[in-house]
Amino acid sequence: MANPVGAANERGPVVLAAASLQDVLTVAATEWARQGHVQPILSFAGSSALARQIQAGAPADLFISADEDWMDVVEKAGSVRAGARADIAGNRLVLVAPLRQPVRLTIGRGMPIARTLGSSRLAMADPDSVPAGRYGKAALNKLGVWTGVAAKLVRAENVRAALALVERGEAKLGVVYATDARASRKVRIVGVFPADSHPPIRYPVARLKSSRHPDAEGFRRFLLSPKGRAVLTRYGFTAP
Repeated sequence: MANPVGAANERGPVVLAAASLQDVLTVAATEWARQGHVQPILSFAGSSALARQIQAGAPADLFISADEDWMDVVEKAGSVRAGARADIAGNRLVLVAPLRQPVRLTIGRGMPIARTLGSSRLAMADPDSVPAGRYGKAALNKLGVWTGVAAKLVRAENVRAALALVERGEAKLGVVYATDARASRKVRIVGVFPADSHPPIRYPVARLKSSRHPDAEGFRRFLLSPKGRAVLTRYGFTAP
């Protein structure tokens, strides 16, 4: 049963979510609150950082990862409630450039991305730990160009930080999610990576064993409901 919005000091469920969900989850939480629930407390960062926080005992109700691997880590550590995990969305991976940069590059095997970069940099979330970076490295490897760009890489703590580097012109190109590119007015999409060039991008949500908030399961179910999925679709996310 929903908690009334009555008590001014009442806190909503704490949700730890991947940085790429910042815009859409803020809207989803607001729509949930309009239904008479307490506004969820949202905290965004790279999925790897959030998983480590959970492992270190950070109190939270829900975890939404940008890939299956970090959710697996949390689940194998015994932090996920049985039967309380499901995929809520998918995404695409794109190459972006600053809005007014005249960059033209066709994404494909052996594409001249290193030559296009020249002395500039390629911005990506850290490929050693952050999902967006791992997807990006997998795609560049599959296309046979990773070796040529690895030395030109500027690693960001999450995908939104990578996007910001391109927005500010500190990197000539960046690998981000399609939804991040869509949310920015300062970059343009150079091309979309083939779906088969990287593992499927899936966002799992799970209720944690540390969860005590009575609205936590309701909000999780809302994100999986037709209304929740409609919000995700509106912001460019695909079906999981």
